Amino acid sequence: MLEPLSSILRPNKIEDFAWQKEIISPISSFLNSKYIPSMLFWWPAGTWKTTLARIIAKRMDAQFRELSGVTSKKDDLKNIIKQAEINFNFAKNSIVFLDEIHRWNKAQQDTLLPFVEKGVITLIWATTENPWFSINNALLSRSRTFVFKQLEKEEIFDFIKNNLEKVYKKYPNIKINDEALQMISKLANGDLRTWINILEASILHKWKWELILDDIQKNTQKNIYYDRDGDEHYNIISAFIKSMRGSDVDASIYWLQRMIKAWEDPLFIARRMIIFASEDIWLANSNALLIANQVFDSVQKIWLPEAEFALFHWAIYLAKSTKSNSIYKSMQSTRIAVEEYWDLEVPIHLRNATSQFTEELWYWAEYKYPHDYKNSQIKQQYLPDKIKWKTFFKWE
Repeated sequence: MLEPLSSILRPNKIEDFAWQKEIISPISSFLNSKYIPSMLFWWPAGTWKTTLARIIAKRMDAQFRELSGVTSKKDDLKNIIKQAEINFNFAKNSIVFLDEIHRWNKAQQDTLLPFVEKGVITLIWATTENPWFSINNALLSRSRTFVFKQLEKEEIFDFIKNNLEKVYKKYPNIKINDEALQMISKLANGDLRTWINILEASILHKWKWELILDDIQKNTQKNIYYDRDGDEHYNIISAFIKSMRGSDVDASIYWLQRMIKAWEDPLFIARRMIIFASEDIWLANSNALLIANQVFDSVQKIWLPEAEFALFHWAIYLAKSTKSNSIYKSMQSTRIAVEEYWDLEVPIHLRNATSQFTEELWYWAEYKYPHDYKNSQIKQQYLPDKIKWKTFFKWE
């Protein structure tokens, strides 16, 4: 069987990583000092985190073992630790690469801790999820965190250009023009593995002397960079909300389209827009919340793709609307006050006289009924004595 192109193009040494310089530089320093701490590799798929771990193990002359958070069992880890303890006694390094560690529960993660602390193993673990939500804090505190970034189109293009000789060695009858390379770079969405698969699929689809754009487009479905269960789900909805808050219509509908194209639940989007209408607009435009609920009902009734009209209409309306966060600020200030003054007594004139005894204590006796006064307004104390001077609501 022919070796896959992804294997042929995989970097063999750390110097081959022309990207992720913020990560490669400190790791190179560790390698030069012959010491590697336990490390966390966080974020996008297709940035060759596993490859980097293998290169590190090779440079450190360490035994390298891989585990998967999805498929590995307890016995797999036991066998690795057993061999690592033997290596430790003979002053040989053992590097364990655990991919998708977020798939392990906290109890499973705890089994690694004593061996990491003692130095029996150097743990390199990778995740595409936010580690501060899914990883044991003790492991986090004992590891160096390296945040990988999504590759730029230019970085992918340069990598392809620099490795064309390897491609032509495997497929000598193919010639790839720059326009096709640009297309691959754009379609890959920062994922090196994706662009290699796109390239090889296009080559295998139609063996010809010239690989052109038509072949690329026929053999590729463009990936929308989005993860409905992970960080990108929250990052994009956050960008959407912040764009509407900043009254940037263009950015608002761009992020909205990103979610729609990635098949985000339209009711999730609609619910967040109802919250936005309450938090960022309400008193400045009381119609916003009314329309929000109407649009939510519309989305529920007609669903996508037709519901896209209602969502766009609503997003533009909210982005262009006058803003006020007075309600949000009043919620925050009263929350602080209640946490500090949670047990203050209700003023006597505001209490409810439910018995003869409470009437004798003059409950509500001095209460002034507003409707007995002009415009149904009369100034009297409503807050407890200790905070009667406080102002919680300001119109802004």
